Amino acid sequence: ENGHQNKRLKSDADEEDAEDQNKKSPKRKIVLLMAYSGKGYHGMQRNVGSSQFKTIEDDLVSALVQSGCIPENHGEDMKKMSFQRCARTDKGVSAAGQIVSLKVRLIDDILEKINNHLPSHIRILGLKRVTGGFNSKNKCDARTYSYMLPTFAFAHKDHDVQEEVFRLDTETLERVNKLLGCYKGTHNFHNFTSQKGPRDPSAKRYIMEMYCGEPFVRENMEFAVIKVKGQSFMMHQIRKMIGLVIAIVKGYAAESIMERSWGEEKVDVPKAPGLGLVLEKVHFEKYNRRFGNDGLHEPLEWTEEEEKIAVFKEQYIYPTIINTEREEKSMANWLNTLPIHDFNSSAVEMQANNKNSKKSSDLEGSDGCGDDSD
Repeated sequence: ENGHQNKRLKSDADEEDAEDQNKKSPKRKIVLLMAYSGKGYHGMQRNVGSSQFKTIEDDLVSALVQSGCIPENHGEDMKKMSFQRCARTDKGVSAAGQIVSLKVRLIDDILEKINNHLPSHIRILGLKRVTGGFNSKNKCDARTYSYMLPTFAFAHKDHDVQEEVFRLDTETLERVNKLLGCYKGTHNFHNFTSQKGPRDPSAKRYIMEMYCGEPFVRENMEFAVIKVKGQSFMMHQIRKMIGLVIAIVKGYAAESIMERSWGEEKVDVPKAPGLGLVLEKVHFEKYNRRFGNDGLHEPLEWTEEEEKIAVFKEQYIYPTIINTEREEKSMANWLNTLPIHDFNSSAVEMQANNKNSKKSSDLEGSDGCGDDSD
């Protein structure tokens, strides 16, 4: 009996300790600033019950449970911790500034403890307290993505190009930027995603800026980075926007196809590889104006973390893109498929051609960026 009593007293004491610990660290709504290299993952969003497709959130949730920030049952049902990611990056896509909102216990050394249970290519770089009703997806008013690509992608199709020695001239870069600038404003992007008709109001998207920066050389190959900022993007939208510009600059399609692609007609828009796509930053301008200086909450700006973000990109994101490009030649192989696109065909011809290709493409996983794709 004494033995049983002692055991009972001990378990009661353990429960009290756990309760004390919970009282010391009450649950609070926070946001986490995340960076990750997406290679080898089937995107950001967790697919509960589908363990064969590993996602970034699988590793994150496991680290949150192991570090003691959330109880185990919250890991199984993410609604219990009010979890929301800002953008649903898809297969192979990386992020330097992803934001997730959730309720956690604010334990001591929380960032260090979470990171101890994460692989080195996923890092939590910052944490801020937010209002109780904060939802990172709904409160986000813009997202900035970058797309890193080898510049030989812009070489004209009639020129014999040595990939290693190709260097982009100023004139071509100016033309690329003129075309990218055409995307600015509100357009109907139904041709730049799947499963949206020309009259679907949600196919209209607002692009704030889009441009290609100065080229730079890494490991003997020249690269450039395209930046795009918009309210939100549909699945594959950015990759198709870039794919169409490449097709025009290379001489496969006329410039007039851009204007045509925003009309009601179905246009065959090629989709650039997913490898170079990175979620750079998410913007909360409205939230910051309302709560950023209320004395209780911090604005969702990450200037102090910028150096850590830059270091992570240099260590994990850029080398992955460069090495994968060199080994797997994803851009070079994709460029070889451009001649099979018919940029002049009518919608009727295209539908006939697409029926066969759609059957096979439906079997593939999605691998673009989709902030709000269904």
